[in-house]
Amino acid sequence: MENRMEKYLIEIAKQKIDNTDPSHDIYHAMRVLSMVKHIKEKEGGDLDILIPAAIFHDVICYPKNHPKSKFSTKDSAEFAVDILEKLDCYPKDKIQKVYKTIEECSFSKGIIPKLLEGKILQDADMLESTGIISIMRTFSSIGQMKKSFYHPEDPFCNSRDPNGREYALDLFYSRLLIIKDRIHTETAKKIAIRRTKVLYEFLENLKIELYDDIDLQC
Repeated sequence: MENRMEKYLIEIAKQKIDNTDPSHDIYHAMRVLSMVKHIKEKEGGDLDILIPAAIFHDVICYPKNHPKSKFSTKDSAEFAVDILEKLDCYPKDKIQKVYKTIEECSFSKGIIPKLLEGKILQDADMLESTGIISIMRTFSSIGQMKKSFYHPEDPFCNSRDPNGREYALDLFYSRLLIIKDRIHTETAKKIAIRRTKVLYEFLENLKIELYDDIDLQC
């Protein structure tokens, strides 16, 4: 894909994306785009599909507790198609592949993408749920939903099932720590394993702050 077209698509995304949610703002899209390009260098794939799919994969993103949340990827995919169909210089035979790549990106739906580009985009997006950046995004999202950092009696889900829609820390156990087992490409898997170690370190240090530094079980 020509650099000029990529910049044009980015400008469209900047205008459309709701930047009031830092966990799904334009900077999230740009990080995913950079990671997609990195994985592609090792694993292959078509940048004509990957670039617009990465840019627009979260262009419409409803909050997790919104009734339309499950339609985020579908609506984003449809938006991407509408844009690409208006571009004379974009290959028409690749538009539906962009749609499919975005539509199958969702982690929560448990979809395994059929296209290589779908696997690469899903990996790049899932890597945003590992490491330091995932900690920042998790607590940002829970703040947007006006929920709590952690369960007051059982912060680390020792005797209950995690509920990531109510407590930020629960999302570590229901999603962040298991990302490495859902990754498709070897390139992304290596990154996910390293970043997951950071998450465990965070949890261990939080346990020290909650239980060891002071004699307060909260």
